[in-house]
Amino acid sequence: MSLTILNALVAVVAAIAFAALNAAYLVWAERRGAGRIQRRPGPNVNGPLGLLQPPADGIKLMTKQLMIPGGADKALFMVAPVLAMAPAITSFVTVPFSDTIVAHSMNIGVLMIFAFASLGGMAILLAGWGSRNKYGVMASVRAVSQNISYEVPMLITVITIVMMSGTMNLKELVGAQAGGIWNWNIVPSLSSPLMPVSFLIFFICSLAETNRAPFDLGEAESELVAGFHTEYGSMGFGLFFMGEYANIVIGASLITILFLGGWDCPLGLFPGVWWFLLKIYLLIFSFIWIRWTFPRTTIYGLLNLSWKILIPISLFNLLLTAGLLKVF
Repeated sequence: MSLTILNALVAVVAAIAFAALNAAYLVWAERRGAGRIQRRPGPNVNGPLGLLQPPADGIKLMTKQLMIPGGADKALFMVAPVLAMAPAITSFVTVPFSDTIVAHSMNIGVLMIFAFASLGGMAILLAGWGSRNKYGVMASVRAVSQNISYEVPMLITVITIVMMSGTMNLKELVGAQAGGIWNWNIVPSLSSPLMPVSFLIFFICSLAETNRAPFDLGEAESELVAGFHTEYGSMGFGLFFMGEYANIVIGASLITILFLGGWDCPLGLFPGVWWFLLKIYLLIFSFIWIRWTFPRTTIYGLLNLSWKILIPISLFNLLLTAGLLKVF
């Protein structure tokens, strides 16, 4: 699709609608899943199976008064939630849902998504600093150090795949895996026998980058009240919430594109958007399952996992793949 003003507006509106719908009903799915796992009722009052709970929550957040605590930096306090939400929405523009459903295919699609994702750390830092709350400041420092630590192995893994495929275009990355599960990047190949390990590293990093348990040290309510968004209510909190769930969908989409063949069928038959959606929602279900099953780790365990285990393994795989590509 050529990039005109009208196309850009349609793409942004579609991305906002998709992100808002997913944010609303992934919260419902998470609360129902948590209730199931913890043997308690989830939302079940408003509408059948509690399906009207998300719009009720949305109306409540939009109608509450925005409170700015005394002593806070008003500009930073108000900019931070927007900065958390906007990059996640923009990233959807370049995600290909099928061979034909993509708002704007870019030759540097992977690079663009990571560039926007880096703004998420900035939003968290501004939120903590701008609110002038000691718990918020400590939590934002934690969250930013976590984001930087896990971006390194994540990017090394992406470089390995880009080196194998020879492109940073997301559509072309999926095209290179077409033909069935045996062509997907999750399967070991002659040029990169450690790809299942790379998949595991990328999956763990996606959990950490989206501040999901057991890596939600930036929120850690038992230690830091509610973390970097302690002082936020109404739609300020709502935008952080929507940004988190939009980032989860982006993370699941990237895993699907980089490792699981995108919209390709496991048997190479009838590829289409339905396979893409099935894969990302199965991945999101695994995110929910992990959050409500595993306990929170410690900050030292979190950083050690990245710097002492994930980064050395991902670097070794990068060098091994480079050597094998040179040989074969």
